[in-house]
Amino acid sequence: MDPHHSLRTIFVFVTILILSLNNIEIKAQLSPTFYDTTCPNALTTIRTSIRTAVSRQRRMAALLIRLHFHDCFVQGCNASILLNDPATTERTALSNTGVGGYEAIDAAKSAVENICPGIVSCADILAVAARDASVAVGGPSWSVRLGRRDSTRANRALADGLPRADQDLPSLIRDFDAKGLNERDMVALSGCHTIGQSRCVAFRARIYSNASDIDANFASTRRRNCPANRGNGDGNLAPLDLVTPNSFDNNYFRNLVQRRGLLQSDQVLFNGGSTDSIVLEYSNNPRRFASDFAAAMVKMGDIELLTGANGVIRTTCNAAN
Repeated sequence: MDPHHSLRTIFVFVTILILSLNNIEIKAQLSPTFYDTTCPNALTTIRTSIRTAVSRQRRMAALLIRLHFHDCFVQGCNASILLNDPATTERTALSNTGVGGYEAIDAAKSAVENICPGIVSCADILAVAARDASVAVGGPSWSVRLGRRDSTRANRALADGLPRADQDLPSLIRDFDAKGLNERDMVALSGCHTIGQSRCVAFRARIYSNASDIDANFASTRRRNCPANRGNGDGNLAPLDLVTPNSFDNNYFRNLVQRRGLLQSDQVLFNGGSTDSIVLEYSNNPRRFASDFAAAMVKMGDIELLTGANGVIRTTCNAAN
């Protein structure tokens, strides 16, 4: 055997082993009880704040789940999306147009700081807020592993590469795979589109395409509040789930089966591809969807974390210390 080939094989094996051990070490540092001693009322305080925000604006639940997703997909779940330095902020990236919920996180952080100054990270508050937002609109709950620390910088360039509303299935699969999420994770996470709304500019091309993958009556309905010409009504909103837009359920998947996905990136999940069977499963089994969604949210919440001596605990979420 070629000795150089053997050395290369050993090197690759050792590299994979080191990365795996690092990942195990990071996960070992996270725990649902992380703040039990240092800030025992943290989770209750966050939950109360999020419930108040959602009760004032039902759409807030979808905004908070999306905010967590957009944070984790850029540099990991480190609250970098919350930083608001005009020179570097991720908030103004094209992919983050329409992302909201910042004020709800700021309020939760302020409430926690009042009882435990400098203890609870913005990254953990964002992860807990997404869970509490789901529960507030009838969605699943899950145990949030805690111990994340906050980034001191944002990355606008990486934010521009977030998944888009017009992507095809292969590119979506690649984007999620790059974050350690498989096809089932991707479809389950997409199910959060059972709540929330989207802007006309994101779905205009789809509803005027006259393509075979969209129900004609559905397209006609959506055109009423989304003019064909770009620049006219771009910000007009439509529910991602036409049937129960304010309740977390599996109607999103039933809509896809009926060719009534609002975004192109939604409908590609059920259009003759490898994810069709998962969509059908979730459309018929709401409990399986809820279970898989919760598991995928936990998995997503572990992406590229800062823990231990890495990162900081920001005192306000929109600015570095």
